[in-house]
Amino acid sequence: MLRERSAHHTYLLGDKHRQGVRSRGPVRRRRKHGNVIRKQGKNIIVGDYMESKKIAAERAVDYIQDGMIVGLGTGSTANWAIQRIGHKIKKGLNIRAIATSKDSEIMARGLGIQLITFSEMEVINITIDGADEVDNEWNLIKGGGGALLREKIVASASQKLVIIVDESKLVNRLGKFPLPVEVVKFGYEMTIRNLNKLGCDPKLRVLGNRPYITDNGNYIIDCDFKTIEQPAELHNEINMIPGVVDNGLFINIARNVIVGYNDGTVKELEKII
Repeated sequence: MLRERSAHHTYLLGDKHRQGVRSRGPVRRRRKHGNVIRKQGKNIIVGDYMESKKIAAERAVDYIQDGMIVGLGTGSTANWAIQRIGHKIKKGLNIRAIATSKDSEIMARGLGIQLITFSEMEVINITIDGADEVDNEWNLIKGGGGALLREKIVASASQKLVIIVDESKLVNRLGKFPLPVEVVKFGYEMTIRNLNKLGCDPKLRVLGNRPYITDNGNYIIDCDFKTIEQPAELHNEINMIPGVVDNGLFINIARNVIVGYNDGTVKELEKII
């Protein structure tokens, strides 16, 4: 059973998290401070959803130390981490980084983060990235932002993968979020038919009225499985299909999961390895 420690209380958690995991505490609490606007005599607090992502990202950046090589994730939550890293660099932090997408590269360069290539390093010390879903075993669905292949390459080269999410991304079982699968353009129609045989409703991702193109020049097929009973087995079955480059299932690769909540709290779990 997982023991989770907050600043004031200790809780025993049951089925929501598996055994063999421990918390890294104490949990840092922050006051909720979404923007307040006045509308028709009512105070409305906005921005709490984004604030939950921000506090999770800031907690993750605390792991980064001088001299590290850092993997930069992709997406709205990872963007908060990149911004925080840029802020710390201005304060004197010395790191080098590898980005998981062209968008993250552009943001990093704008913040003064030194980017390198794989030819300039042997291992990434830490990668901070988001996820579209995280299950009880810390299996992930990633790729909603279209960067799953580069994200998986960077994560696999990392000593520590820290996943940052808001509370809405925690699920008992993966599958409600359609699983992204990156495929080559040639013969993609046949690839879609073969994906359908695995029990999903596959759809070609489009942007406007054209197919979405990844940074690697490929298509993405979003596969609606409803629920994924055996993530590891499904991962391997999908990757055996000719034309598939990789899929958005990340199995047994996350070392830490940091969750930001709408009430301004942040909770962190760490695997015991």
